[in-house]
Amino acid sequence: MRTRFDAPEWQNAVATLIRSGDALATCNALVAAIGLVVDHEGTCLLAFHEDAPPDIVHHTLEPAGARHYLDRYLAGPYLLDPLYQLALRDDKPSLCRFRDQTPDRFRSSEYYRQYCERTHLLDEMDFLLDVSDRSTLALVVGRREKMFTKAELDRLSLIEQIVHAAMRNIWERWPKGQSVYERDDSLHRRLTQCFENFGEALLTDREREITQLLLRGHSAKSIAHELQIAPGTVMVHKRNLFAKLGITSQYELFSRFIEDLSRS
Repeated sequence: MRTRFDAPEWQNAVATLIRSGDALATCNALVAAIGLVVDHEGTCLLAFHEDAPPDIVHHTLEPAGARHYLDRYLAGPYLLDPLYQLALRDDKPSLCRFRDQTPDRFRSSEYYRQYCERTHLLDEMDFLLDVSDRSTLALVVGRREKMFTKAELDRLSLIEQIVHAAMRNIWERWPKGQSVYERDDSLHRRLTQCFENFGEALLTDREREITQLLLRGHSAKSIAHELQIAPGTVMVHKRNLFAKLGITSQYELFSRFIEDLSRS
């Protein structure tokens, strides 16, 4: 039985990918090749760094989507992005479904409502590739209309090595420091410090740990698992930190954090 990988269009797409010279040409050829494997509504290639803000290497978002997602994302909330956290882990997968890697209450978090829900992505597959000791490339392939089927996931898995090879070529050919968006490394340091020290004047170290996990979309049960403490203890800490911060909801917690980020 013939598959789409037997089609002349796929063979031509791979040939174009191999022939592509500079980083931009390789990005465009890679997006075109993926589009022959699965239907999608946009891609974004990001470089995540341990000691700097993300670089947007390439994207196919429309201008309105780019302004909403990328501009606001790079202003600081990327610190709460599960993909950012995943990319910096040593034990990350090379290909994953975004929804399978998020905290258990992520879709109820204010970060999700403010930054993910508005992108209208229903499903997302992510290719991850370490390109240095401190940097990881992540290629996001998004769907808005329907979920990826098992057959589509299988096809993406089949081209994983091709995608990773293209991503590495892009990184090697990409003029470092020439992100689609201007990068401010000092801003990353200030934002990271803001996140780590959020509530420092009012909260205990344990309460700040729990605050950070709440902001990232963890439930009390998940936090208890992460910190190896009882769920009831987490709830006591949560009540105490809410009282100290003068808030009553996750929305207010998120708003306070974003306010602090904007002053960083």
